[in-house]
Amino acid sequence: MGEDSSLVVAQAVQDAPIISSYNDRIRPLLDTVDSLRHLMITREGIQLPTIVVVGDQSSGKSSVLESLAGINLPRGQGICTRVPLIMRLMHQPTPEPDLSLEFNGKVVRTDEEHVSEAINLATEEIAGFGKGISNSPLTLEVRKNGVPDLTMVDLPGITRVPVHGQPENIYDQIKDIIMEYITPEESIVLNVLSATVDFTTCESIRMSQTVDKNGGRTLAVVTKSDKSPEGLLEKVTADDVNIGLGYVCVRNRIGEETYEEARVEEARLFESHPQLSKIDKSIVGIPVLAQKLVQIQAASIARNLPAIVKSINDKLNLNIAEAKRMPQKMSSPTEAMTAFMQIIGMAKESLRKILVRGEFDEYPDEQNMHCTARLVEMLNQFSDELHKHSESDPAEKFLMDEIMVLEETKGIGLPNFLPRTAFLTILQKRVKGISSIPTIFAEKVWSYVEEIVISVMMHHSEHYYQLQLSFRRAGHNLIAKMKERSINWVTEIVEMEKQTDYTCNPEYLSDWNKLMVQQDAFMTYVLNNVDWPSIIKLEGFGEIDVSHLKKYSHVLQQAFDLKMRMTAYWKIVLKRLVDCMALHLLLSIGNLVNKEFEAEIVNELMGPGGGIERMLEESPAVASKRQKINKSIELLKKSKEVVAKIMDKIGTYND
Repeated sequence: MGEDSSLVVAQAVQDAPIISSYNDRIRPLLDTVDSLRHLMITREGIQLPTIVVVGDQSSGKSSVLESLAGINLPRGQGICTRVPLIMRLMHQPTPEPDLSLEFNGKVVRTDEEHVSEAINLATEEIAGFGKGISNSPLTLEVRKNGVPDLTMVDLPGITRVPVHGQPENIYDQIKDIIMEYITPEESIVLNVLSATVDFTTCESIRMSQTVDKNGGRTLAVVTKSDKSPEGLLEKVTADDVNIGLGYVCVRNRIGEETYEEARVEEARLFESHPQLSKIDKSIVGIPVLAQKLVQIQAASIARNLPAIVKSINDKLNLNIAEAKRMPQKMSSPTEAMTAFMQIIGMAKESLRKILVRGEFDEYPDEQNMHCTARLVEMLNQFSDELHKHSESDPAEKFLMDEIMVLEETKGIGLPNFLPRTAFLTILQKRVKGISSIPTIFAEKVWSYVEEIVISVMMHHSEHYYQLQLSFRRAGHNLIAKMKERSINWVTEIVEMEKQTDYTCNPEYLSDWNKLMVQQDAFMTYVLNNVDWPSIIKLEGFGEIDVSHLKKYSHVLQQAFDLKMRMTAYWKIVLKRLVDCMALHLLLSIGNLVNKEFEAEIVNELMGPGGGIERMLEESPAVASKRQKINKSIELLKKSKEVVAKIMDKIGTYND
C-alpha cells in the first residue's frame, strides 16, 4: 500500500465513528434495562442482562474502557476502580459531549477534562479515602457522538497482594464483588487479558470459569498486542481457556495520543505488523470489539426480556397477594373490634375443623395438627396400658389373692356362698392399681389440645403481636379449666368403679359361664393326681402353675369361682373406662370449641389490660413488612411500565 493510500485510510479511520449506530433498534432495549437497573430491580431478585468487565490488575482494563468511551478514566498505582462503575455510553448526534455521575442519590455533571477527577471524588465519598473498596455502585453516563450504545459494569482489578493502605483481605473482597456480578446467567463476562501473560494463569479466567465452564457467555479482549505479538495468533486460535464468544485483540492508547490517533495506529499495526497482520481482521481492533459488544448485548437483552417481564409480573402478583393478606391498619376501636372478632371466628373455625370434624386441609403436611387421628392414637395407647397392666393379668399369682381374701372374709354361714365382700375387696384393689392411668391420660390429652389451641390462635393473630400474650394467657387458662374438670370427672369414675359391682352387659355372664366350664376338670386335676405335672392349661389364662394350690383344697372351689367372676367382670370395667373416656373427650372438646373458647378469649381481651385497645397500634414488625411490600409493589409497577413500552419493539428487532 502506498503512502498516499495509507494517509487516506488513516484519515477515514480517524473521521469515522467507533461503530456505525443502529440506535433505533438497540437504544430502546438498552434504555429499558438501564431504567430497570436505575430502579434497582435486582433488589427484588430479578437479574438483568449486564456486560461485566473483569481483569487482573494491570491487564489494561481501564485503557480498553477509555478507548470505547473516548474519555480518560482514573489512573495510578494499585486499584483505581474501587467501586462497581456502571458506564452508560450513549451515541448522540450533537458534537458537544454530555457527561454526568450518579451516586448516593444525587447527580453530578462533569466534562471530559474533569471526569477522571470527578470519578475519584465520587469514589472517595462512596468507599472512603485510602485504597479500600465498596460494593455501592457509581454510574457514569457518557453521551457523545460516535460512541457505541453500551452499558458495562467495570469492577475492581484483581490483586492478590495488598499494598499499603489496603485491607489484608482485599482479594476476598474483590472476589466477592466479582462473583456477585458474573454469577447470574444473564451476565456477559468481558474478560480483559494481557498479551504479555499466559492466559491459563490469569485469575480473572479462573473466576469466570467457575460460573461459565464452557465460556458460552464470556468474551475476551486481549490488550498490549503490540508489546507481545509473538505467538498471539496461536494463543487466540488454540483457545486453551474456553472463551465461547471469541477473542478481540486490541492496541492500547500510548502516551499523549488522542483516541482518534490511537485508532489509526491500531489499524496500521494490525494491517502491517509481520505477525499481528496474520490475525483475522474480524477479531482485531476497538471498533470490532465495540461492534461485538453491541450485538451481544442487544441479543442478550432481547433474549432475556420476556423472562424479565414474567418475573416482574410474578413477583408483583405475589406482593399484591401478600399485601391483601396483611391486616388492615386499625383507625378506630370499631375497626379493632371487628378485626378481633374475625380473628376469634377464624380460630374457632380452624379448631372446629381439626378437633371436631377431622379436617386438616389447613395443615396438610403437619401431622401433629391432624387432631382426631392423634386423639384416636392416644386413646388406643390408653386402652393398651390398661390391658397390659399387671392388675389385668389373669394368670398373675393364680388364685392366691382370691384364697387370701376368702380366708379373711369368711363368716358363720353356708359354705357354698361367695361373700360379696370378697369380690369387692379384690375389685377395689385392682381398680386402685390402675387408677393413675386414666388421670395421666387426661393430662396428656389436654396438654396436646392446649398445644393445638395455642398454635391456632398464634397463627390467626400473627399480625397482632400486641394481642398474642393475651391470647396465649387465655388459652392456658381455658385448658387449665378443662383439664381440672376432666381430672375431677376421671377421679369420680374411678371411685364409682371401686364402690360397687354392676353391669347390664350380657358378656359378663357369657364369659363367666365359659370360664366356669373348666372348674370340674381343674378341681379333679389339682386334688386327685399324685404324680401330676405342676402345669395346667386353662382357656383364657394359658399355662398355669398349680403346685401351690393343693393345700388350699377347702377353699379352692370358691376361689376358682371368684377368679372367673372377677376375670369376666374386669373386662367390662376396662371397656367401660375406655368408652367413657372417649365419650367424655368428645363432649369436652366439643364444648371447648363451641362454647368455652369464644367466651374465655373475649373475657380475657375485654378485661382490664386485655389489649383490645392495643390493636390500634401496629407492631413494628408488621409496619416494617407493610412498608417493604408497598415499596416492592411500587417498584415492580414502575418496572412493568418501563418494559411495557419496549415489548412491542422486540419483534421488530428479531425480524
